[in-house]
Amino acid sequence: MFNNQSVLITGGTGSFGKLYAKTILERYNPQRIVIYSRDELKQFDMQPEFNHPCMRYFIGDIRDRDRLTQAMRGIDYVIHAAALKQVPAAEYNPMECIKTNIHGAENVIHAALDNNVTKVIALSTDKAANPINLYGATKLASDKLFVAANNMAGGHETRFAVVRYGNVVGSRGSVVPFFKKLIQDGSPYLPITHQEMTRFWITLQQGVDFVLKNFDRMKGGEIFVPKIPSVKIVDLAKAMAPELDQKITGIRPGEKLHEIMCPADDSHLTIEFEDHYVIAPTINFVDSDNDYHTNALNEKGKSVQQGYEYHSGKNEHFLDISEIIEFNRMADMA
Repeated sequence: MFNNQSVLITGGTGSFGKLYAKTILERYNPQRIVIYSRDELKQFDMQPEFNHPCMRYFIGDIRDRDRLTQAMRGIDYVIHAAALKQVPAAEYNPMECIKTNIHGAENVIHAALDNNVTKVIALSTDKAANPINLYGATKLASDKLFVAANNMAGGHETRFAVVRYGNVVGSRGSVVPFFKKLIQDGSPYLPITHQEMTRFWITLQQGVDFVLKNFDRMKGGEIFVPKIPSVKIVDLAKAMAPELDQKITGIRPGEKLHEIMCPADDSHLTIEFEDHYVIAPTINFVDSDNDYHTNALNEKGKSVQQGYEYHSGKNEHFLDISEIIEFNRMADMA
């Protein structure tokens, strides 16, 4: 799909963007990969490793529609990974989170339509399902924008979809590097916000591969959700430092006890495939029959039961201690 094609990644200097660029370079022969981000130092640090002739580096903020429109000229595929993602920071800086995650999403959509981009996939989060914090609420609004953008396309060929998944093992700001630093600093315990807390768990490479596959699968308007395991945070702490005590510190502002990726209220829209779910749009598209039971790869799914929810605390697959250790090892290798 990406041979001789041009790809733009917003937030391209982040952990996802870097691995996505690396994966495309290893598996395809792209015409261009455009890294779009606002951090000049991260771009400077990235360039020696990603110095293929097809690489391009654009300084710009997704809040700047004109710059985005300029950057997307001649682009075929867009991966929208840029966002403000830290839950506590969003609670204390709500307007900044809204400007980036909602207004920025709108700018990506308009820039893609103005340049007749073929396909756009926006990265979402489990926190966008039944959100209780501002970060999740802004990502839910972003998801709705990208789904509705398929109706905005009019005569344009551009199609938009969303990929929603759980906590990425070892990503910046996640619990794994936080625990690692505490262990390295000789902390006598690991802080646990709640002894019952669970999270969906995915490696960064699995996330990248899922997004790549969904460019082939998508018709436009879907929210793709991978089937992935859950972890108990207390088990994660045991896997990383079995000799350390655990101290319960209380749930942080905006934090959930469990995560949901397919809410029960969307069960009438949720379709189960072999290795993923699709949440179909709530709105009708003018140029589509809105039947997502068969995707563009001719994979067939079935509707879930009314009231079904994909919930990290009720997941069929929980990682045990040895599996968590292996997941962390794979994340370190990425």
